[in-house]
Amino acid sequence: MSTSSVAVTSSFPEMDELKAIRVAGGARFTWRTSSEVRVRQHTFPLLSASIGSDDPQAPAIGFFGGVHGLECIGTQLVLEYMRALLRRLEWDDTLHHQLRAIRLIFMPIVNPGGMFARTRANPNGVDLMRNAPQSAEGRVPFLAGGQRIGPWLPWYRGAADGRMEVESAALLSLVEEQLMSRPLSFALDCHSGFGWDDSIWFPYARTERQMAHLPEMFLLKTMFEESCPHHGYAFEPQSHQYLLHGDLWDFAYDRSCAPNIFLPMTLELGSWRWIRKNPMQVFSRLGIFNPIKAHRTRRVLRRHPNFFDFLTRAAFSSRRWLPRGEFRDEVMRRAREHWQRTGVS
Repeated sequence: MSTSSVAVTSSFPEMDELKAIRVAGGARFTWRTSSEVRVRQHTFPLLSASIGSDDPQAPAIGFFGGVHGLECIGTQLVLEYMRALLRRLEWDDTLHHQLRAIRLIFMPIVNPGGMFARTRANPNGVDLMRNAPQSAEGRVPFLAGGQRIGPWLPWYRGAADGRMEVESAALLSLVEEQLMSRPLSFALDCHSGFGWDDSIWFPYARTERQMAHLPEMFLLKTMFEESCPHHGYAFEPQSHQYLLHGDLWDFAYDRSCAPNIFLPMTLELGSWRWIRKNPMQVFSRLGIFNPIKAHRTRRVLRRHPNFFDFLTRAAFSSRRWLPRGEFRDEVMRRAREHWQRTGVS
């Protein structure tokens, strides 16, 4: 891994903001360039940043965005949180106390080539969230669940031989090295475009089987609802909405090893409400996935950092809530009953 700067011959607003944060943050963040991507003769780095405890056993949270190049609002959300952290470090003793015990990892632009070109897929036409070498265990939506007809159609899975795109490999490498290696870690991947409302999804996306860490996820949901009863998220397995091939977070979760606990989540920002309020934006590729109107963008950037902060506090306080023994068995029973019975949040 290189820690040196990578020259970029052209840019786009989200990359400019990431570079500005890198300058403003100075030595507060540790920066890594895992690889680079070329598109239209331009070169972009795959950048990540981390901050907090250097203890490899400390809990960690990874924040990700820009897996799909058209979903700029997810990247903007992660960037805004990074900038807010820098501001808070000037005065917030509580944050300093937290960061001595946990580590935060950021990869705000997983697909810089797609974001530069304003395409969902990467420069090779591959949908990165269909790119893992796994297939669904049930029927998936036609095309949208992942297809190998060709990159000229959306939702292309990539090569059938299991070789992943450089962006997918970089994300998974970061997750394995900096998250899954720890006793406890969370990942939050920010997306947009599906549904009327906002959702927190967790594995699985490829099967209707339930994840092994359902008790831990159920307690996270319960604690968040008790702390923020008006949050408005649907908190559920992604399979309650649809199945898909090649989900990167399913693949990462299946590679995690006990006794370590790795809990990946997707924050799916529902864009249909934005389109209903501003129908003309449906004629713009960006408008299908992003709020467009400035006041709606500001509302998104205000609303969701609350969940980011909740995850940092849950990681910091994990000894108080992680279930064990008979209590975990009881929580598993309640979790299975809840999600099997309701199929909703």
